[in-house]
Amino acid sequence: MANETTGAVTSATEAAAGHATEAATAAGHTAEAAGHAAGSAGMPQLDVSTFGNQIFWLLVALVLIYLILSKIALPRIGSVLANRHGTIAKDIAAAEELKAKAQEAEKAYNQALVDARNEANRIIAATKAEIQAELNVATAKADAEIAAKAAESEVRINEIRAGAMAAVSQVAQDTAGEIVGALGGTADPAAIVQAVTERLKG
Repeated sequence: MANETTGAVTSATEAAAGHATEAATAAGHTAEAAGHAAGSAGMPQLDVSTFGNQIFWLLVALVLIYLILSKIALPRIGSVLANRHGTIAKDIAAAEELKAKAQEAEKAYNQALVDARNEANRIIAATKAEIQAELNVATAKADAEIAAKAAESEVRINEIRAGAMAAVSQVAQDTAGEIVGALGGTADPAAIVQAVTERLKG
């Protein structure tokens, strides 16, 4: 009796286990079918069964992107930036050098202008002094020539005056002698000369 009961319980347990296994299997198939339905009906990224592959390829993509950036893109960008910085630095240095040269050229120009003005003033002063000296010499020479000519003219005037006085005296003597003769008198030449001389002296 007990053996029959035990067998019946065992059979019932096995039957229940079989039914549970069948139910679990059916539930698994149902979940799998639901997953496939969801995957086929919605976004593939939300398919739980492909998460492993998605994570793997995501890591692979990230590694590739990192390698590309670190080995190719970033070195090129760094080289371009370094070249640009170098070019900018060279341009700035060249600009500073040109600025310094321009300032030196301006300073040299100003100094040359000052020197030119000083030299022009010196030349003008020297020319004025030379012209003044030549003018003084010419003035002195002209004064000497004028004085000589004046002295010569004075001598000539005195000579002309003396000649004129002699001529006047002679004319006066002759005229006086003729007047005395016309009046019927006898003219004394010595007396006529003395009278004319005294008259001319005033």
